[in-house]
Amino acid sequence: MRRLLRKYLPDHESIRNNRWLRPFESWLLHPRLWHLNRHSAAGAVAVGMFCGLIPGPLQMIGAAVGALLLRVNLPLALVVTLYTNPFTIVPLYLAAYQFGRLLIGDSSGFVAPPAFSVGAFTGWAAAMQVWMLAVAKPLAVGLIALASSLSALGFLVTSAVWRLYLIRAWRRRQRAS
Repeated sequence: MRRLLRKYLPDHESIRNNRWLRPFESWLLHPRLWHLNRHSAAGAVAVGMFCGLIPGPLQMIGAAVGALLLRVNLPLALVVTLYTNPFTIVPLYLAAYQFGRLLIGDSSGFVAPPAFSVGAFTGWAAAMQVWMLAVAKPLAVGLIALASSLSALGFLVTSAVWRLYLIRAWRRRQRAS
């Protein structure tokens, strides 16, 4: 696995020679950003799971900043954000909305968005704005809560799986000697 990652990851020279990355060289060349061990992997999964729910194209930027600040594996944090994709984003956001409604005590049902009307575009736009404001608070609370939950779960599962792998490898080496 490590050999495969090293094949595709940039080396220090390519970062130094890239004119766009050169200003960030001191941060990007920190050894903990590129080493893959139990702690950096679990932290990277947590960062990636949290940042995966950031709207739009800011997921990767959020994961990169989070990995830099927490000094966890940068490539893994970026890859983990890909759990949100065109197939999973709608169910995740619906789950976040329902989770947010549960947390803030909103017992009203799901409010459907207004039907689009070309003839009454300004009326539709105004109704859409009212609808967006109505779902904003539960969605925001739910996104933060769901991102935090997924992040914690990802950290714990990654740590546990890595630990089990190490225990099995250690036992295999004991039996072999």
